[in-house]
Amino acid sequence: MLQRLSNLTLGLVPVVLALLFTTVILIIVGAPPGEAYRNILQGALESPDKWASVVTAMVPLLLCSAGLLVTFAAGLWNIGVEGQIVAGALLATWLALNLTLPPILFIPLLLVAGLIGGALWGLLAGLLRVYGGVHEIFGGVGLNFIAIVLTNYLIFGPWKPADGATMSGTDPFPPAAWLPRLGDLPVYPTAVVLALAAVALMYFALRGTTWGLKLKAIGKNQRSAFLMGIPTSRYMLGAFLVCGALAGLAGSIQAIGVRQRLIPGVSGGYGFLALLVVLLAGYRPLWVIPIALFFAAVGVGSPRLELSMQLDSALGGTLEGIIVLFVLLAQGVKRKA
Repeated sequence: MLQRLSNLTLGLVPVVLALLFTTVILIIVGAPPGEAYRNILQGALESPDKWASVVTAMVPLLLCSAGLLVTFAAGLWNIGVEGQIVAGALLATWLALNLTLPPILFIPLLLVAGLIGGALWGLLAGLLRVYGGVHEIFGGVGLNFIAIVLTNYLIFGPWKPADGATMSGTDPFPPAAWLPRLGDLPVYPTAVVLALAAVALMYFALRGTTWGLKLKAIGKNQRSAFLMGIPTSRYMLGAFLVCGALAGLAGSIQAIGVRQRLIPGVSGGYGFLALLVVLLAGYRPLWVIPIALFFAAVGVGSPRLELSMQLDSALGGTLEGIIVLFVLLAQGVKRKA
């Protein structure tokens, strides 16, 4: 019990420090801290539409975080998850613009296309890492850039609307390709179920399977794992495949659900934000859900700061980053204690 209380205290202290630090920043710029926090909260929870928006924003965070749990378990920093989101959206868009099917067939096909597109893009990062000797951070950043450039090329080139290319993206997909909503609320039950299922699957896979234990062994010491007979290259490529597939699924959901078209910023930065979610969760799958919910709420509520208080809505992202920074500092102090 004492150990649990100690761990809870160590978990709460960085959050309290981050809130105090953000409060000082608000005081310096002359903004009432209480009013700022209240606006973020109200902006996220003031109506059923806002609640639905929070849940919708949480979906890509959960999917990407579930995938990153796998690559982190293998000791891999999959910075390329942003590009994998885009790759899933690109393949889903190609099918949505070129096929005509009934929704019962079309939507599952587009979701699977997202899985395949993201998996292939993730595999490319894995091949660069395993066989090319390119560190996954550098390979991932490069592939992110390529995915973004390819998206812009397609939107302003082959996939541009008949009346001319704009930053609004491609023509809307046919209604048969739209992910079903919950009534008039901007939330997609299928997406929510898939996201929660992904986190649950990763929880059980990493906790209670031989595959998960071998991945963790590789993450602890790759050379020792290889000498023990674990095919490290195959498992690392598999980790990239799984992470890329889940990120690609998030991309297809963003395209056929949230946007109903392909837009230049389809990834929405969720890949990078998911990295913070997993770090803050301490690589524990069950903690990913409440942290992703918190990050989604801050993201949805922050624009109200600009509307009500003339503060930059980036303050919400600053708060998230500061919390992660203090948590990592606390973990470092704990390890050295």
